[in-house]
Amino acid sequence: MSEKKNVLVLNCGSSSVKYKLYEMPGKTLLAQDYLQQIQRDEYEDTIRGVFETLKQYRIDIISHRVVHGGEAFKHSVIIDDQVKAEIRSLSRFAPLHNPINLKGIEIAQSIYPELKHVAVFDTAFHQTMPPSSYLYALPYEYYEHYGIRKYGFHGTSHRYVMGRAEEMLNRPKEQLRLISCHIGSGVSITAIRYGESFDTSMGMTPLAGLSMGTRSGNIDPGIIPYIEEIEKTDTAGAITILNNKSGLMGVSGVSNDLRDVMEKAEEGHYRSQLALELFTTILHKHIGLYLARLNGVDGIIFTAGVGENSAKVREMVCTGLEFAGVNLDREANRASKGEAFISTEFSPVKVMVIPTNEELVMATDAYELSFQ
Repeated sequence: MSEKKNVLVLNCGSSSVKYKLYEMPGKTLLAQDYLQQIQRDEYEDTIRGVFETLKQYRIDIISHRVVHGGEAFKHSVIIDDQVKAEIRSLSRFAPLHNPINLKGIEIAQSIYPELKHVAVFDTAFHQTMPPSSYLYALPYEYYEHYGIRKYGFHGTSHRYVMGRAEEMLNRPKEQLRLISCHIGSGVSITAIRYGESFDTSMGMTPLAGLSMGTRSGNIDPGIIPYIEEIEKTDTAGAITILNNKSGLMGVSGVSNDLRDVMEKAEEGHYRSQLALELFTTILHKHIGLYLARLNGVDGIIFTAGVGENSAKVREMVCTGLEFAGVNLDREANRASKGEAFISTEFSPVKVMVIPTNEELVMATDAYELSFQ
């Protein structure tokens, strides 16, 4: 596969369109942009505008991000009518994302019907988890008949940094146990065992797991009817509070942006200090959980906006893990830019900062599928 092809990566979010155009297989980035604050009725004009902007380039294949692929998709696939029907049926698990992802696919197909279009799923990487990782302790028929289980997200990001860790450590992924920490506005941790996802923090939806920018992460489910009672709302209203008014925003009362919370914490703002401590403590605990699940670990990866850029968060998360062989080099941690080792030279567990590149994974998958 040495034939040059231009792959457009199209990521339609709930209010944004992000795109990158790559020349493959050389991985040359030709163009990119991130368009935000898009209303639902503006998507077609926005996507047509993207293609107009790129009219000087040839486009050979288009790769689309899809958040939820359920159990139906273990790998990226060429999109046909059956694939679109599955994406539509899975919208009940990702109502804010799958319908918009599908809308982006259908608009792009109407403009370029002659091209191959590929779907890359956030959940696909996690389809290697064993039942002991993905099942909930609920009546088994809920899984059998209704698909209630943990699916996990950020899979494309975890998959990318796993590949980079393999190169940085100069060991094949089949020999590595890794803990990948994707820490951005959404936060998830994945235990990777010998090149495959073994467990992950997000659940059936992206609300589960760790504390995030505006999401609560795991809570006692008995709290939900109590929220309904005190807020005089229904279940949908309670879930909205857990999704949009919780996490860093809810605890600090300041912002969902960790930079703002940290600034206020340094000024002595108690709730911001508490939000930062809670945020990092939950991350720390989950790393401990996955140290146990993996029976030890060879490397810990920090990625995404906070993971890549906040030395303080990385230090707070790693402090106390020395018993498990995690020895942070505080100078290297503070000085790190881009890909870097931030553990001491003789640390048994290597701690790495690896900027993620989900779009490159999407472009690579689409390029490989274009030859089918």
